[in-house]
Amino acid sequence: MTVFPCAKINLGLNVVSKRSDGYHNLETVFYPIPLFDVLEIHKMDHDFPSNVRCDIKLSGMAIEGNDESNLVVKAYNLLSEDFRLPRIHAHLYKQIPTQAGLGGGSSDAAFMIRLLDETYHLNMGLAEMERYAAQLGADCAFFIRCETSFAQGIGDVLEPADGEYGNLSGYHLVLVKPAISVSTREAYGEIHPQKPLKCCRDIVRQPIETWRDELRNDFEEPVFKKHPRIKEIKEALYNKGAVYSQMTGSGSCVFGIFRNKPTGIAQAFEDSQTIEMEL
Repeated sequence: MTVFPCAKINLGLNVVSKRSDGYHNLETVFYPIPLFDVLEIHKMDHDFPSNVRCDIKLSGMAIEGNDESNLVVKAYNLLSEDFRLPRIHAHLYKQIPTQAGLGGGSSDAAFMIRLLDETYHLNMGLAEMERYAAQLGADCAFFIRCETSFAQGIGDVLEPADGEYGNLSGYHLVLVKPAISVSTREAYGEIHPQKPLKCCRDIVRQPIETWRDELRNDFEEPVFKKHPRIKEIKEALYNKGAVYSQMTGSGSCVFGIFRNKPTGIAQAFEDSQTIEMEL
């Protein structure tokens, strides 16, 4: 069986307070986008020689780390603690850029939970799958439903983020991923948490023309300071006609939302990976 884990962008991202456990409370709007990995699983033959119960093959874009640290394998191992699962082969074809703020690894993990539930009739409801997913990463739970959501807590407390203007259907999205790695830990270290004057959920419900002046990602300031090229990409997307542009997550990917398909994107960002899509 095959599934297609999707990516996300953040519409606004505010670090509102530091928690007693060392993590931070956030406010953000998660928005799913039509950029997909491919994940499939097959039951492992009884006689197949394997020292692991979830044997994974990776293709497409390169991923750092060993197989046991892959979130797909971690999702299988987590569920196998509570459910009787057969040994399986998993094949993950990566198309979502890594270390970009697009949630690709989290999505892979959540879709693995969904895939195991459906394939082996575990009969978990959405809420139970979200609880498992939240154990694997702050934004994993979002990908169980993949619906535009207002997220609080560490990104795991979700509620619908509906609204006339938050629906970007019909817009054109450009993603620009430079060859820059951003340390999320270091970015957090430069942020002074505070509650924003207006919640990103409310701003996203306004006409998109107002977003540029009001919708903020708190990670941009420290990341732009250390990596000026990322700031230049955001400015270049506005110069290309984006109605709104922002770094997603803690970076390093920057997105631009356009009313119409822009021209010359690949030429304008020759030093970066660019992806274009209709929303």
